[in-house]
Amino acid sequence: MATNASERKTFFKRIGGKDKEEPAEMTFFDHIEELRWHLIRSVAVWLTAVVLIFIYIDWIYDHIILAPTFSTFFTYGALCKLGHWLHLGDSFCMPIIKINLQVTEVNGTFTSAINIAMIGGLVAAFPYIFWELWRFVKPALSPKEKKYGQRSIFFVWLCFFTGAAFGYYLLAPFTFNFLAGFTLGKSEVIQYRPSVNDYVDSLTNLILGCGIAFELPVLAFVLAKIGIITGAMLKKYFKFAFVIILVVAAVITPSPDWTSQFIVAIPLVLLYWISILLASSVDKKRAKDEEKEWS
Repeated sequence: MATNASERKTFFKRIGGKDKEEPAEMTFFDHIEELRWHLIRSVAVWLTAVVLIFIYIDWIYDHIILAPTFSTFFTYGALCKLGHWLHLGDSFCMPIIKINLQVTEVNGTFTSAINIAMIGGLVAAFPYIFWELWRFVKPALSPKEKKYGQRSIFFVWLCFFTGAAFGYYLLAPFTFNFLAGFTLGKSEVIQYRPSVNDYVDSLTNLILGCGIAFELPVLAFVLAKIGIITGAMLKKYFKFAFVIILVVAAVITPSPDWTSQFIVAIPLVLLYWISILLASSVDKKRAKDEEKEWS
């Protein structure tokens, strides 16, 4: 008896003494059933991660969520040492500003814990969820596309977690440091005390946003394979992209000096150029394949 849906949709015919595998055509509802089981497994893994994070929520909140607000956070000391090593003095050192969080809702602490568990579970379960997505689309691909897709899975994971780490260790300290130090007027009546929910939402948005943004090279490669973009197109619009990158870096850095903007802007520029290189490699390979067809 077949053990899964794909085996149930496969049969063998003996032709010339050899077994040849021929996939039976699946109906629309067969695809829906297949997708349903992929979603069930993905949700099950995600919920497992959510429960585990919620069980250890106190430790995670104290050592991970609140860490960017502490003067002992890794990024502050590392950047300051880097500035001294480059003989730039205290250019990379950020003034530490203590953020006093508050709860403004009756269920504020509970909803914050739920949000942390849900977003943290999504980040932790991302490799498995993407793998299930790959298993669902894999049967519709050609052998060449399957071979290529399997190689790219690792880079999708790597880009996502690299972006998440970048958002947590670099953008989060810069952002909170800048916003906590930004003053409005000369009056001392205004006190900076953001709510716990607002802080958690900002931190998780930075982590997820950077994780998705770092998928730019993978997205550019896929779009180049489809033929929507080319390496020449990305090069042509680089000057516009560079201006946008500089504006974004200037907004999120805590001070207007060029060193702080450089730290934030350089990874985004590198991602764009990696996208250009990947798209250009696809263009070259396509041109070679066309030459072989005409020869």
